[in-house]
Amino acid sequence: MFKNIFENVKKTHPLIHNITNYVTVHDCANILIACGAAPIMADDAEEVAEITSICHGVNINIGTLNRRTIASMLIAGKRANALGRPVVLDPVGVGASKLRMDTALKLLEEVRFTVIKGNISEIKAFATGSGTTRGVDANLADRITGENLDTVVAFAKAFAKETRTVIAITSAIDVVSDGETTYCIHNGHPMMESYTGAGCQLSALVTAFVAATPDRPLEATAAAVAAMGLAGEIAYGRLSEMEGNASYSNYTIDAIYNMTPEILGKGAKYEVR
Repeated sequence: MFKNIFENVKKTHPLIHNITNYVTVHDCANILIACGAAPIMADDAEEVAEITSICHGVNINIGTLNRRTIASMLIAGKRANALGRPVVLDPVGVGASKLRMDTALKLLEEVRFTVIKGNISEIKAFATGSGTTRGVDANLADRITGENLDTVVAFAKAFAKETRTVIAITSAIDVVSDGETTYCIHNGHPMMESYTGAGCQLSALVTAFVAATPDRPLEATAAAVAAMGLAGEIAYGRLSEMEGNASYSNYTIDAIYNMTPEILGKGAKYEVR
């Protein structure tokens, strides 16, 4: 199944509009190109509706939030809704400030999101409308393990039903749910936490996969999450003794570039609940 979804990305080359984190915008663009999609980065309110109209999906990331781009996010999201195109939200650091929380809640109120993707601390804070996160990082106490997986699955299902979106929660075990069916994905490597941008790249990747298979957003999201995790595994295997997180980041993009649908189909490790 994941193989077929990745094949769709390769065949359709979806064009993805990103209003995203300026810290990682370059990496997001490169991972979209690597998977077979194409990026556009436009965040001025005077052009975002026009740009959205020519794209197959919209990726909204609040990582470097400012008042100017909030208006653009709303315009782009609403335009994509009007055109029936998928919109992905990455509520980066949503519990870290009032502005982030207020913005994320306003976006959720005014835009219909296909997928909401974040780490466990972000999704928990978003779901309750309160709480704190370590900036963009998950709190250690929130990590998903075999011991708390059932609880996280139940939480993801409930929040997916409440928001009527696919919820993707990233951790040592990734959880992706549409409220009825949940994928627990076991790909990835701890070193993925060692560089800035892995989560932002994943949001872009999810948008491309969902844009290529819009009628199966749950499966497309799960396939993207598995692909990113598998790329992290492959990248770690390439590292030499003298290489560190910078090389690892580049090798992760390389792994997506060289990944085939067959490699993903064979390498994806997941269970369905």
